[in-house]
Amino acid sequence: MSGSGAPGPGAAPCRFAHYFVLCGIDAESGLEPDELAVLYKWLEADLHGKSSDTADKTSEVIISSFIAGENFDQSPLRRTFKSKVLAHYPQNIEWNPFDQDAVNMLCMPKGLSFRTQADNRDPQLHSFIITREDGSRTYGFVLTFYEEVTSKQICTAMQTLYQMHNAEQYSSVCASSSCSMDSLASSIDEGDATSLAKLQRYNSYDISRDTLYVSKCICLITPLPFMQACKKFLIQLYKAVTSQQPPPLPLESYIHNILYEVPLPPPGRSLKFYGVYEPIICQRPGPNELPLSDYPLREVFELLGLENLVQVFTCVLLEMQILLYSQDYQRLMTVAEGITTLLFPFQWQHVYVPILPASLLHFLDAPVPYLMGLQSKEGTDRSKLELPQEANLCFVDIDNHFIELPEEFPQFPNKLEFIQEISEVLLQFGIPPEGNLHCSDSATKLKNLVLSDLVNDKKNGNIPGNALNMYELLKGNETIARLQALAKRTGVTMEKMTITAPLAEKEKDGKLPCEEVELRDYKLNVQLREVFANRFTQMFADYEAFVIQAAPDMESWLTNREQMQNFDKASFLSDQPEPYLPFLSHFIETQMFATFIDNKIISQWEEKDPFLRVFDSRIEKIRLYNVRAPALRTSNYQKCSTLKEAAQSIEQRLMKIDHTAIHPHLLDMKIGQGKYEQGFFPKLQSDVLATGPTNNNRWASRSATAQRRKDRLRQHSEHIGLDNDLREKYMQEARSLGKNLRQPKLSDLSPAVIAQTNWKFVEGLLKECRMKTKRMLVEKMGHEAVELGHGEANITGLEENTLIASLCDLLERIWSHGLQVKQGKSALWSHLLQYQEREEKQEHSAESPVAVGTERRKSDTGITLPTLRVSLIQDMRHVQNMSEIKTDVGRARAWIRLSLEKKLLSQHLKQLLSNQALAKKLYKRYAFLRCEEEREQFLYHLLSLNAVDYFCFTSVFTTIVIPYRSVIIPIKKLSNAITTSNPWICVSGELGDTGVMQIPKNHLEMTFECQNLGKLTTVQIGHDNSGLLAKWLVDCVMVRNEITGHTYKFPCGRWLGKGVDDGSLERILIGELVSSTSEEELGKQCRTPPQQKSPTTARRLSITSLTGKNTKPNAGQIQEGIGEAVNNIVKHFHKPEKERGSLTILLCGENGLVAALEQVFHHGFKSARIFHKNVFIWDFIEKAVAYFETSDQIGDNEEALLLQRSSCKTFCHYVNAINTAPRNIGKDGKFQILVCLGTRDHLLSQWIPLLAECPPITRMYEENALLRDRMTVNSLIRVLQTLQDFNIILEGSLIKGVDV
Repeated sequence: MSGSGAPGPGAAPCRFAHYFVLCGIDAESGLEPDELAVLYKWLEADLHGKSSDTADKTSEVIISSFIAGENFDQSPLRRTFKSKVLAHYPQNIEWNPFDQDAVNMLCMPKGLSFRTQADNRDPQLHSFIITREDGSRTYGFVLTFYEEVTSKQICTAMQTLYQMHNAEQYSSVCASSSCSMDSLASSIDEGDATSLAKLQRYNSYDISRDTLYVSKCICLITPLPFMQACKKFLIQLYKAVTSQQPPPLPLESYIHNILYEVPLPPPGRSLKFYGVYEPIICQRPGPNELPLSDYPLREVFELLGLENLVQVFTCVLLEMQILLYSQDYQRLMTVAEGITTLLFPFQWQHVYVPILPASLLHFLDAPVPYLMGLQSKEGTDRSKLELPQEANLCFVDIDNHFIELPEEFPQFPNKLEFIQEISEVLLQFGIPPEGNLHCSDSATKLKNLVLSDLVNDKKNGNIPGNALNMYELLKGNETIARLQALAKRTGVTMEKMTITAPLAEKEKDGKLPCEEVELRDYKLNVQLREVFANRFTQMFADYEAFVIQAAPDMESWLTNREQMQNFDKASFLSDQPEPYLPFLSHFIETQMFATFIDNKIISQWEEKDPFLRVFDSRIEKIRLYNVRAPALRTSNYQKCSTLKEAAQSIEQRLMKIDHTAIHPHLLDMKIGQGKYEQGFFPKLQSDVLATGPTNNNRWASRSATAQRRKDRLRQHSEHIGLDNDLREKYMQEARSLGKNLRQPKLSDLSPAVIAQTNWKFVEGLLKECRMKTKRMLVEKMGHEAVELGHGEANITGLEENTLIASLCDLLERIWSHGLQVKQGKSALWSHLLQYQEREEKQEHSAESPVAVGTERRKSDTGITLPTLRVSLIQDMRHVQNMSEIKTDVGRARAWIRLSLEKKLLSQHLKQLLSNQALAKKLYKRYAFLRCEEEREQFLYHLLSLNAVDYFCFTSVFTTIVIPYRSVIIPIKKLSNAITTSNPWICVSGELGDTGVMQIPKNHLEMTFECQNLGKLTTVQIGHDNSGLLAKWLVDCVMVRNEITGHTYKFPCGRWLGKGVDDGSLERILIGELVSSTSEEELGKQCRTPPQQKSPTTARRLSITSLTGKNTKPNAGQIQEGIGEAVNNIVKHFHKPEKERGSLTILLCGENGLVAALEQVFHHGFKSARIFHKNVFIWDFIEKAVAYFETSDQIGDNEEALLLQRSSCKTFCHYVNAINTAPRNIGKDGKFQILVCLGTRDHLLSQWIPLLAECPPITRMYEENALLRDRMTVNSLIRVLQTLQDFNIILEGSLIKGVDV
């Protein structure tokens, strides 16, 4: 029932109500069981994977037994019988066709119910919403009441059903209790049918002594949610039926009046129309106010409590699966509408069914975000409710004031201050922020002790059921105490939060007059909504600056929608305050945010979406009032300042009525029909209600603009359709991008339609997988991707984490789709466990085929790391051994992260799904994982993620203990493989180091366990120089993380030993990650060409031994190298902190600053061997120090500046500290430490000129050396000065033991 189409006679788009509906029992067809419930049983027949023909037989059996009344635990009074739409007026409206099945199902979601005079027969009011596939909504307001059954046949049928039921119950109590269905339906429906005593309570219908009543409902279907007005109208209508006096006019007059003579109030105006007894007032917000919402938010806050509501609201914003649970339909609707109202300016884009009829329970299987409401049966607790998937589910038990949240989700920004501000609004209206549990009827009936404990559990935002005194309630409350402390800190006074005593007293004496209560609800509604809207206005005040307007016209934009980036996410996030990031990085990935941005882009070519128009006008206002710089983001909390104005505008409209509708009047009716009979709703004269007066076209202009917009949209798509049908299909797809399944169609529920819906789910999941993997790749590949035209460049660690978390959610949803029987909260982990169990059984019975022998990879030296076995089960065991993870959902996520980091996710999942017998056992025929083609494509999309390196396991689980394996590879040709001295090693990473570990004698390989080191950065290796064969030439050290398989190579290519090379007994080696390749290539990979062996090898061997094999760089190349090294460090500090790589590599790596400065110092260095002894740069440094120290003692002949003297002093101090450090570091190692310390303390640019001017330079350097060229030295100083602004923190391993 959409609002689209052109206005016709009577201008229904402007009418207050579109239809009046009457539902109930059809006296002619009598008692019919609810076919939809039968259909649900048929669906369940597929539960254990039966073939279709057995399913068909099962369905026949169920239907026949159902009609016969067998096999049914409940007493006949508790069963569902088929209701029917008895009448609806008018018959049809062309632009809002009447959907009989959907309306019937939602008016009476449980079908007909019967009562006797002994039962409670109070009328019940509930509302519903029908969302069509195009997203348009229609509202229904329903009053259900009980009418005496006058048909003898129906009473007799009920008596017969009772006799059959009793006979069956007595004969097979045991049988019926044991064969309960293992399904959601049985867990909900089993109710109280467990013992004879309970059954007999209901077995009390006797035709001779009892009066039978049946439910009937009257319903108004309206284009806008005027809940209060419709409720009043229906109640007055019901009173007219039950009152002893007949109504002033026949009922037809009032129904005709509301259908045809009451217009919608124009925006910003109020309207008075007439019910049976009293006038009714409704009002509609103006074009610049928040959209209409008539559901009382007071009830939502009372039902959930403020803290719970903010948590559920956050889950809705992040598009999780939300399931509301309550006995009361109206509560489900009030909470669903209340929360979606607070989303402004965003709109929920996914499945939205606030009242899920019993026959549609299979929709809980939907692998997409949804917001649904499920009716709970009295006495059924949460533990009996089996839900298909819970990994990403927010479960809201409304009646018991309790919520279950998904495991990982970020908090709403400024949550505490936000809660404080809402509390102030609530308290002004006398509503406790905890909510009012005593307002819930079911709270008093709680039989379950666990739940009654929960009710009084303050941690859940709950309060004791008897907390009626507001003052007492607030005194000892934790939340309020927290808020008061916060208020003190922020300088907010708390006086406003106390409830004005007169108000509380007034309520004690007697209820406020109805109008006053209603006005207060309206004012509270608008003020609460303003607080929520203000949060988004503050958070997204600058959103326009980041919208990417790439397309020249709407057609090309729609056609290329999927390929285009429309919002600069990275820049937007980099502009936000740090505390907002965890929430915002998730939120900007949602469909509701994408749609909001799409609407912004479309507004260039079309009239603005109403929500967007209001939001943009608010941002304009902020800009006018706040003169803050638009790009300056602040995390200071800014309260809403428009509360009074918003409340006043509503009050003015309600006090001063703008329009009054025509009074109900006598119609031209046949005499004698519509006879009044108390307690019975009369048979209405359909001819007078079928059409309205023809002169009401004066309303048509009201919605002309909205209509024009819809027409234009329709013409636009028709015009494209004429051009090219295929393109039209593609553009329609583009419009609904990301909306996997918009809305289930409620009316047609044939098995074929259900199959079609499931097929849509499967297609939607595949599409989502394609989008997600593409986005992860594009973000990760950065600049390369930008050059290829894929969008923005950098990705923050935070954003990467968000994308991986959403991939985990997607996998959980895929694994939950079409499950036969749910086990545990994570469907993926449960599948993995069953696979593991089967594989381990096979391993016991036979040798496992998976095991790849631990053969070693050969290298030149013949010593390498043994091959790491690739095994899905092994990765599971790693996760199972992590004591930090307590839940199945957590384990599944850890396993996904580990597989992604090892580049095995696609391969592992393929292996898991290759066990087809297990997949058949676990999944129904229609499940995603049993659609072969789609499954293959899905695995292919995941395979594409192997193109990039993730550290999503290592970087998240920082406290776990990880086994590492290290191998030292000596150069055998030139040295001994094993040294006689005692070698040691210390491995450092971004998260810590191992400390010094002795290497067992005569071993080159060792394994060790320690807390996660993160990405490995350096290895210190050394020995104590004892024994005959102490000198050792080490090629490199390899270290591997045995869980993730990441292998790091630490090139050395230098001697360790006294009297050889630079006399070093220990070296600091800088690591590089060895790229992972397939098993066969690993052997080849290991043989690294000697030129690339290390930052130290090529560079330093060529310097110290004059073999002349390597060509020396010229002056230009050396200067370029310095520039590049410094530039890389500057770039490092300009990146956001979470994106920076390793600074150690930029300082000491192959093209690092130390290497570049070494080249400068080696240029023109007279390094010829003096008496066959190598000369090193350090020798020059020591000579310079000796000169400075002696010249200082002699006294300065040249009048040097004080600055120069202090520079000399610090230089000598640093060099002496390095020389006296308790470490056996060689001369090149000492030079590296000096450069690192000089960079850290910003002294390099002062030391270079000292060294360039000291006398030893002339003895040790050629005349053409760079250090003797004044211009070069000056430019070197300028380049090094650019590092002065940065706070450089050195890794501990680089300067260990050096005390300056």
